[in-house]
Amino acid sequence: MLSLALRGMRTRWVTFVGSFVALALGVGLIATTGLALAATFDTPERGTERFGGARVVVQATRELSADTPIGVRTSPLSNPPAVPAALAKRLAEVGATAEDRTFPVSLPGAVAPGGGVGAAPVGHPWAIAAATPYRLSSGRAPSAPDEVVVTTGPGARIRTGDRIEVGTPDGTGPRRVVGTVPSAGFETAVFFTAAEAARIAPRIDRVTVDADPAAVRAALGAGSGMSVLAGDGRRAADPDRDEEALVSVNALLGTAAGITAFVSVFVVASTFTFAVAQRRREFGLLRMAGATPGQVRRMVYAEALVIGLLASGAGCALGRWGAPRLAGGMAGQGIAPAWFRIGAQTWPLHVAFWTGLTVALAGVVAASFRAGRTAPTAALREAVVDSGTMPWSRRLVAAAVLLTGLGLLVLALVQDPGDILKRKTYVTQPMLLIVAFALLAPVLMRPLTRLLSWLPARLPGAVGMLARENAAAGVRRTAAVAAPVVVTVALACSLLGTTATINEAKAAEARTQLRADFIASAGANGRALPDRFLRAARAVPGVTVSASRSTGVTVLEEGTALVRSEARAVDSPKALATVSHLPVVAGSLTDLDDGGIVVNEEWLTTRVGEQVSVWLGDGRRARLRIAAVLAVGTGSNGVYVTAANAAGAGIDRVDITVTGDADRAAVARRLRAAGAASGVEVTTAGQWVATHYPRSSESTRLGLLMILTIALVYTGIALANTLVMATTDRVRDLAALRLTGATKAQILRLVTVESVLVVAAGAVLGGAVSALNLLGVWGALGLLDVRSGIVVPWSAIGTVTGAAALLAALAATLPAAFALRTRPIALAGTRE
Repeated sequence: MLSLALRGMRTRWVTFVGSFVALALGVGLIATTGLALAATFDTPERGTERFGGARVVVQATRELSADTPIGVRTSPLSNPPAVPAALAKRLAEVGATAEDRTFPVSLPGAVAPGGGVGAAPVGHPWAIAAATPYRLSSGRAPSAPDEVVVTTGPGARIRTGDRIEVGTPDGTGPRRVVGTVPSAGFETAVFFTAAEAARIAPRIDRVTVDADPAAVRAALGAGSGMSVLAGDGRRAADPDRDEEALVSVNALLGTAAGITAFVSVFVVASTFTFAVAQRRREFGLLRMAGATPGQVRRMVYAEALVIGLLASGAGCALGRWGAPRLAGGMAGQGIAPAWFRIGAQTWPLHVAFWTGLTVALAGVVAASFRAGRTAPTAALREAVVDSGTMPWSRRLVAAAVLLTGLGLLVLALVQDPGDILKRKTYVTQPMLLIVAFALLAPVLMRPLTRLLSWLPARLPGAVGMLARENAAAGVRRTAAVAAPVVVTVALACSLLGTTATINEAKAAEARTQLRADFIASAGANGRALPDRFLRAARAVPGVTVSASRSTGVTVLEEGTALVRSEARAVDSPKALATVSHLPVVAGSLTDLDDGGIVVNEEWLTTRVGEQVSVWLGDGRRARLRIAAVLAVGTGSNGVYVTAANAAGAGIDRVDITVTGDADRAAVARRLRAAGAASGVEVTTAGQWVATHYPRSSESTRLGLLMILTIALVYTGIALANTLVMATTDRVRDLAALRLTGATKAQILRLVTVESVLVVAAGAVLGGAVSALNLLGVWGALGLLDVRSGIVVPWSAIGTVTGAAALLAALAATLPAAFALRTRPIALAGTRE
């Protein structure tokens, strides 16, 4: 049977080329994303960046640790404590020291380390520069309070001698650039005198010591809470940028790999099934010639094995070529760290290879079994019209998959509506529904194509009527062509629509919870608001001012897992209750004090008055009383504590409400004047919501685009392959039309209309999947008491459907035009 299979493959090479390309591309995509994902698990060893010139660096411990029955668990601190001034003086007795202070600043035309504009610079005292790679390239060191040294790079607009406006936590004011240092590649730094830096940021973040590490540890003593970093350990004092980026890359690539694997398996299985279904008459001839059902099945398996081996090998080679380019593109877009590269791992190639081979063999199981058991005479008598395309076994499996998908959606709505709003859920939720609708396609395509072609069939001419009847008759062909369209439209609409719907819901929730008239926030660079702005705001008559800061609290859940929650620390709980309308389900915000905490319903303990043990943002352990409980909402309703429980965190948001009969316009003028004097932007609550909502992070947006691009490209190629296979197999039908008097132009219009009709039917099925998914998200929001509508990404749906229709028309028309170059009588006599 192997020799017979090889001869058949040589004869029907068009069919097998389509299957080969579809499978090779699928394996290549799986290998590419797998290699990139594996690279996130094996990060390169990196040396000390910032403190390469320091002998010893002393800083407070940056993470908390807890002993659990399954080992020590750690969690990073939101607000690591400072080095005490007394301790810094003690270290100065051991050796020469330099105190490091790091604080956010703003510069006009700041130049990023890589040369890009728009980086968020940080300030340091010049005394610490000796322990870092920074060396003057022009000018001199700062010696006066208004003098600075700045980092420059390609395209920098700041030069020695310039006077610039520099924003610091103390406000914005003019500074004179007296020197420049070249970029070190890991931050954009602005250096002040030691005294000025201490005035702006009194807390000491680190101390460098020119002494033996053992002597430094002895001077600190046991239980100091300080870390002594020497040698390679100094890397821990560098700005930690890579961990968060790698977590984001890992999540992105994991999602992309899962989506890619699903799309690949789905489309490849559909392509293989259609390729086998095209050959039912060939199998009938083999049965008449004496082949047993087992021999027919073994021949099909042999063909699938050959195609699977060749395509999987080619796909792995494609993955090796594509993975470095994917990694380079992600690093270039800022999604991954600049050093992100593909390593020497090979296990993703093994996974991709065996996945491709398995898909090739699994894709022909059902079709080959059906072909093998078909009676020879029935196969020869079978008409062009597809019949028996939906056996009861497939109906039962389709029903089971559909009910499972809907059941999981309903179960999630009942048990935890908030889980539906999480990315891992709304990305995977449509997959079962896509499979179910694909399995039901042979039943759905005939009535759907008839419905969509109702109007074209009634237009003058026979093209519309023939397209309708051809699509309804060739159910297997239309189902195979529609399959990639279903998956692409469903994914595009579900992913983009769900993201937009959740973003809009977050905006609606924020608008509902805001009672403030004006808001001043720190901005994207994390700069704390100056004290003088806060004093000026509180001096405005007829306003209530609520100042808050970002922090975090960590709890040990079930004795094994450290769970950190984002929190806000407020100066006045009473003011918080005035400027906001938080969804309190138990207790009262005004009961919050230094010994209390406000939690949400996701916490294990939610009974008002109970004590909970937590670690605060600076690592202190505290037992706090639950003062109030908030509804979960879209997930933005976090934890609230008082400012006493957020040591080291600066005020980054001020909410202001006009009270009584105060003149709102006059209040606005005074607040904006205070903001202008201190470099703080004051906006209305509506402007603040419009700026911050709805908005996805840049990595999320690029990640979704990457996933959809992969799906669209792969679907396009699979669609073209399937249509080329289908059109090539219909040359005798086209010849018959020519012999009955149809012109070449009419036949080409017929093929075009039919392919577009099938794409439209696939888009409708994909839209139905998306509708169910978006209805689930809408229902979850309703159960969470968030009133927001569904956002349908019509432009994305139109773009995807239009691209698929154009590609389908070309893929169907070009081979048809090529076939029509042959005389009709010759085509009519062509044997299969």
